[in-house]
Amino acid sequence: MKLLEGNTAIITGASRGIGSGIARVFAKNGANIAFTFSSSSGPAKLLENELKEYGVKVKSYQSDASKFDSAQKLISNIIDDFGQINTLVNNAGITKDNLLMRMSEEDFDRVIEVNLKSVFNMTKAVQRTMLKQRSGSIINMSSVVGVKGNAGQTNYAASKAGIIGFSKSVALELGSRNIRCNVIAPGFIETEMTAKLDISTVEEWRKGIPLKRGGRPEDIANVCMFLASDLSSYVTGQTIHVYGGMLT
Repeated sequence: MKLLEGNTAIITGASRGIGSGIARVFAKNGANIAFTFSSSSGPAKLLENELKEYGVKVKSYQSDASKFDSAQKLISNIIDDFGQINTLVNNAGITKDNLLMRMSEEDFDRVIEVNLKSVFNMTKAVQRTMLKQRSGSIINMSSVVGVKGNAGQTNYAASKAGIIGFSKSVALELGSRNIRCNVIAPGFIETEMTAKLDISTVEEWRKGIPLKRGGRPEDIANVCMFLASDLSSYVTGQTIHVYGGMLT
């Protein structure tokens, strides 16, 4: 029996990068997948077809988790389509980097809305279903930046640090109902976005990491799989750092 067989997982922002890596690993391990995308319908459809080849049920939904009503409607639609929700992975996020001196209020608010408020919206929307089931795993994607901060990313750092505090509180509130909530804090993960960076810049980042390489989406996905499965049934309220020893 596969590790996640019979489970249904929601993954937000899964049409590319870390999100698509999580979706692939979950599908390989038997999970049915409901995933969201904001605008990239082409990549979303390609991923949907790819995941179906693993013999699991898959459906993509165009949805904006930063909007409260959209999150509520999304969860309702997923319950209608899949009948249950075992795992929620809040992965969707954006950056709008700038020095504080130059950062607009609009850019600060939008990053908080997409990165942090979406986690509140989705967690609140899925809570009722998980409470009825008396089980569930909520996995929220933070960042090394949320742990240590980073110049030029006050909005992003605030949103990712907020996720950690939010998740600890959810773990305390819902633990008695067998609902777990944990955080993953990725470091430098090499995706199609980082592939556009100057290679010398990437090499410098790699040199500063004890493992001497950037992470892969699968590195994050494998930790997600652990947290979604019964292997982590006694783990909640934790932040797992997946960044090759960067802050050690």
